[in-house]
Amino acid sequence: MDSYAIVKTVHIISATVLFGTGLGIAFFFLCAQKNKNLAVRLFAANTTVIADFIFTLPAIIIQPVTGIWLVTNSGYHLDETWLKVTYALYVIAGLCWIPVVWIQIKLRDMLRISVASGKALPRRYDKLFRTWFLLGLPAFGGLIVVFFLMVLKPG
Repeated sequence: MDSYAIVKTVHIISATVLFGTGLGIAFFFLCAQKNKNLAVRLFAANTTVIADFIFTLPAIIIQPVTGIWLVTNSGYHLDETWLKVTYALYVIAGLCWIPVVWIQIKLRDMLRISVASGKALPRRYDKLFRTWFLLGLPAFGGLIVVFFLMVLKPG
């Protein structure tokens, strides 16, 4: 097996992990928010934060490294329009993900305090959760378009 096939396989797997894990995390965390039991929400928040660092972060790092390697070793030029759109969408998704992780940590911390003290969640919790959800829309939408561009490689 040649190095191109290996790098391409790593790139595809990391793209799948990035998108699939992100979607799974979002679904899991969103479903847990409907539960009145704050301990259930806390479990989901803890798991979400851990999963982002174990799965999403490495995939975020692997994607551009393998992507640039693939482009430079397949005859494409780094400045092709479809690649520039891909880079922009990837950066936008990343700029959405960074505050999402920060928000997840804040939500988890608020849940920890509420569960430990038996007090209700602060009002800020719901606002942060809505922001978390809204930031996910452009991130996932952008990644869908990136998948489309990677498959079609339009001229």
